[in-house]
Amino acid sequence: MNYFGSFTQTEEYRREELIRKIGHALENLTIEELEALYYDMSTKSYINE
Repeated sequence: MNYFGSFTQTEEYRREELIRKIGHALENLTIEELEALYYDMSTKSYINE
């Protein structure tokens, strides 16, 4: 295995870990906090409908 293959695997693991942590945090937010987060993300074009 070359260096870049190892880096990609580590990067994918870190990405999945971050998604899991963010998902858990989202489950604990109030509706008001979720709305504020949605507004912030949509104004920064992180969410496109």
